[in-house]
Amino acid sequence: MPGALTQPQFDVLTALLRADAALTQRQIQESTGMSLGRVNAAVRECEAAGYIAERALTEAGRAALEPYRVDNAIILAAGLSSRFAPISYERPKGILRVRGEVLVERQIRQLQEAGITDITIVVGYKKEYFFSLAERYGMRIVVNKEYATRNNNGSLWVVKEELANTYICSSDDYFTANPFESHVYQAYYSATYVDGPTDEWCLTTGAGGRITGATVGGADAWTMLGHVYFDRAFSTAFRAILESVYDLPETAPKLWEAIYLDHIKNLDMVIRKYPDGVIHEFDSIDELRSFDPAFMENLDSEVFENISATLGCERGKIGAFYPLKQGITNLSCHFSVGDDEYVYRHPGAGTNKLVDRRAEIEALRLAGDLGLDSTFLAGDPEQGWKISRYIPDCRNLDVSNPTELEQAMRMDRALHDSGSQLTRSFDFVAEGLRYESLLAARGPIDIPGYDELRAKVLRLKEFADADGFGLAPSHNDFFPLNFLVDASGELSLIDWEYAGMSDVAADFGTMVVCAQLGAERAEDALGYYFGRTPTPVERRHFWSYVTFAGWCWYVWSLVKEAEGDDVGEWFLIYYRHAVDYVDALLASYESGEDLMSAPAALSTRRSA
Repeated sequence: MPGALTQPQFDVLTALLRADAALTQRQIQESTGMSLGRVNAAVRECEAAGYIAERALTEAGRAALEPYRVDNAIILAAGLSSRFAPISYERPKGILRVRGEVLVERQIRQLQEAGITDITIVVGYKKEYFFSLAERYGMRIVVNKEYATRNNNGSLWVVKEELANTYICSSDDYFTANPFESHVYQAYYSATYVDGPTDEWCLTTGAGGRITGATVGGADAWTMLGHVYFDRAFSTAFRAILESVYDLPETAPKLWEAIYLDHIKNLDMVIRKYPDGVIHEFDSIDELRSFDPAFMENLDSEVFENISATLGCERGKIGAFYPLKQGITNLSCHFSVGDDEYVYRHPGAGTNKLVDRRAEIEALRLAGDLGLDSTFLAGDPEQGWKISRYIPDCRNLDVSNPTELEQAMRMDRALHDSGSQLTRSFDFVAEGLRYESLLAARGPIDIPGYDELRAKVLRLKEFADADGFGLAPSHNDFFPLNFLVDASGELSLIDWEYAGMSDVAADFGTMVVCAQLGAERAEDALGYYFGRTPTPVERRHFWSYVTFAGWCWYVWSLVKEAEGDDVGEWFLIYYRHAVDYVDALLASYESGEDLMSAPAALSTRRSA
């Protein structure tokens, strides 16, 4: 804009501002890194404009710098930090103490030392860990409620009105030297050089260091790493772009950086190169330990205490961490001790209200005794954590493979025939009625056909209960994803969270519904379970539990949808398994006619 400073003029004025005293041209050269010739030219220009007098900054010079003054800083701290499992299960990554300082506190201190006191921290996952920091340092807290469903573009969205001359920081970066300044000439992304191949974002630049693009992965390149600076022009343009794309489905999983790169022709930003060793971003626990060898010894962590006590090893011997599962119910990560590999399972927040952990541990011990689950080592019924053996190169059960399906069904029969007792009990229809009460609490259930289907299910349950098959220890989440098949073909049945005493047909019902077995394959599974052709009474009873399983999870889906969750295609899958054969099963019970094959509705509406 007219009257704006050139880069050399800005550099000279900020050198004098930092010194707060007159400087020689040689001293200005040393401070700015410019050639002496360029310094002389810029000094003359600034003197002519009245910005400098006798090699000192004038009031006019201070005024000329005002458009470049940093307004504020935004620290992004909402993410799950899943790559930092299992420590991230206990606390946000930015709260970790590294080389004697809490990561985010060190960054706040560095910002304040640069004169930047207007600091906003955007929180989400385990946000409560940041509350006291905000009070202590006078920061503002903004909560990103979408932290689990959107990438970091959601964090910039909740503070988009604050974007001006703004530093954008990540709470878990570590700067060995303070990179922040009170005045910045233009928008930039910090970068460090990587020799050899890298998986980081590699930058390409044009005239004046303007960023022209980036690729994920490359070699011998300047890579995006560390803090970012938005100048006022960049903030205005980026905010408009963010508002235009935010509600598009494809935007949710994107980094804000990806949105920037998508519109790079309209967003001016330069590269700012930093020497190696100034900016540190830790992608793993092992990487952090190499930077701070005392980190593990100083870490207050129940997770590591659990691992050390269970396996009888020192903390320093535990390594090779990487996440396996990050969800609502459970969080799991891989780790190793020497040549042995393990899985640590950490319960998701609030899941103790949904899962009886004591009953789960009881079932896991039974499964181990029966040889059904070779992975379980230890767990705590109060805290909900679990340590299991890791099975490399494993896969899930293939129900299209007759040998594997037969093996799975025989495992189920061995569980039922064990004669063991579990404390917990589980009944599909009772559970469905419990879900129904939750749905009814929201208002009348006016779904077409709901009452008719409900009445049929309850009538069918009366008939099935009268069969007198009895209860047995059951898995109750018996489907392919909970089977691990190792390289030798051996099966392990895992995830016993819902195990309990149930009708012997319950696991068959779950398998048919959740594996979407066709009529022929389901009949095969039933034969494998009995080791023979089932009797008509057995067939009718076991197929009834397919209806019960479908209805239970159909009602559960209604509740989840009412709560705003999207169950997806499973909503219809559960419903169809509830309605497809209830009429045929009721007709068989009421007429007394034998059921000699799978219910006709299933065989006509589904393929094997």
